[in-house]
Amino acid sequence: MEQDFYAVTDKDILYEDNHLIAVYKKAGWIVQVDDTGDKSLDEMVKTYIAEKYKKPNGAFLGVVHRLDRPVSGVILFAKTSKSLDRINKMFKEREMNKTYWAVVKNKPSKMNGNLVHWLVKNPKKNITTAYNHEVAKGQRAELNFKVIGHIDGYYVIEVDPITGRPHQIRVQLASLGSPIVGDNKYGYPRGSRTKSISLHAKKLEFIHPVKKEKITIEAPLPKDGFWNKFTSLER
Repeated sequence: MEQDFYAVTDKDILYEDNHLIAVYKKAGWIVQVDDTGDKSLDEMVKTYIAEKYKKPNGAFLGVVHRLDRPVSGVILFAKTSKSLDRINKMFKEREMNKTYWAVVKNKPSKMNGNLVHWLVKNPKKNITTAYNHEVAKGQRAELNFKVIGHIDGYYVIEVDPITGRPHQIRVQLASLGSPIVGDNKYGYPRGSRTKSISLHAKKLEFIHPVKKEKITIEAPLPKDGFWNKFTSLER
């Protein structure tokens, strides 16, 4: 029997303990309810926890970060208010190391480096504009990147964001002349049939807020005809 697209199962769980749960987010899932009315990932995870642990009154779940709807990969939730407070603080103080993989068609203007922009988001159009200099209402955005592969005419870029701004990776890579495959909002010539873009949240590394142990959570690349080209790059 095929899995319901809008349901989280054991296969989607990348890490879980009494404090945290990390889930494999599929491209197309929204993290929290928006005006589309589509089922959200936090609702799915709450249902998963309530059913797994037989909680008739439902389960607590805290959202600590988000991924854009067309993006896949690892996303972390808090299972208690205590861990939510601590994880929120870690994100704010940049104690969470995040790694993304992006696939682009155009060769970047440089193969590695550091990008700093000031981003201004237009909430009505849900689009962000990057500036090379400080601007009014602009949020400073910074990331490190390096090209890690060139396969079948596509370049795979590993990105380590230092800040976490809306659409940051998408617009900053587009500023290199290398929009992400499928991301027609930021300059790729066409969108994908699945309404996904080739941006994947690959890894989260952090010190556990309660256990004080180093935690590394990795999300394998999506199993589809396009991403399958790049599985040889996974270490």
